Amino acid sequence: MHESIPAAVMSLAALLASVAGMGWLALSMPVHAQQVWGAALSAGMGRALRVAGILALVAALALCLAVDHATMACLVWMMGMTAGAVSVAMTLAWQPRWLRWLAPWVRVRTTGR
Repeated sequence: MHESIPAAVMSLAALLASVAGMGWLALSMPVHAQQVWGAALSAGMGRALRVAGILALVAALALCLAVDHATMACLVWMMGMTAGAVSVAMTLAWQPRWLRWLAPWVRVRTTGR
């Protein structure tokens, strides 16, 4: 029983990394950045969010591989990415500003109208 606790923690960490990765990939897109912050991101910030998203998804895969054998780990990783993508999509549709917590370091300049 004690061996399953670290596995559950790593599986939860993989799921959280998948949600963060999908969120960062979505926030790197100009349309979604506009939804969340009300302004477009700089090219460098968009690139940084894309890299962070990719690294988070790779970390999720590594965590899944640490928990189980490769075939099961890939299945769990794909399910985690699906759950992450759906949760980010629903958040973008319902309350897009809630995704700001994924990237608190982002500052956008709004132009005066």
